[in-house]
Amino acid sequence: MFKRIARLRVAALLAGLVLTSACTASNSNAAAPYTEGKEYVALAAPAQRYSADGKVEVVEVFSYGCVHCAHFAPKAEELRKQLPPGVKFKLLPAAFSDAWLPYARAYYAAEKLGVADKTHLDLFAKKFDQHYPISTLDELADYYATQGVDRAKFLAIATSPEVTQQIKKDLELIQKWGVDGTPTIVVDGKYRSNEVKTLDQLSALAQWLAQRELSGAK
Repeated sequence: MFKRIARLRVAALLAGLVLTSACTASNSNAAAPYTEGKEYVALAAPAQRYSADGKVEVVEVFSYGCVHCAHFAPKAEELRKQLPPGVKFKLLPAAFSDAWLPYARAYYAAEKLGVADKTHLDLFAKKFDQHYPISTLDELADYYATQGVDRAKFLAIATSPEVTQQIKKDLELIQKWGVDGTPTIVVDGKYRSNEVKTLDQLSALAQWLAQRELSGAK
């Protein structure tokens, strides 16, 4: 269903990101609804987590430039609400190309300014449903300004060395996870969604893997 991004230029992007302020279910478990190597893959040990907060994490690798992510966003919000205690849903913006880099910068700026939750679904709707011109960092700054964000402060954070470094770390982690398209779900740095047929299946898989990890099932 999803258009996969054939062999992303992650290595080139890592090299080009210069710091600047200028700009596993067991195969014997017949009852398991999903199969390792098909709907999901087990990642190489040791686990490479996105954070170290101690909770089981469900990470969606996404981009505001991805129409499939726009379609998944409402389902991801429902997924976040349905996850059991002890499991945390997180977003990781993928700067897979120069065109997607502004979206990653914008997400971290919005998060820092405390408006990411408020604007997440709305930005997708403005871009893909209402066809607002939201592609460049300046256009993103204009959008966030309509949401009450100080435009200059937004741009200062989005282009800061801290955000640049975070995006570089994200790209390195994405590469270790073997993510080559969006949306992709990674659970606890151990399991990655693979061949899912629908967005509903992606959400259900994420819930199953998270519950499995939470219960310590092998």
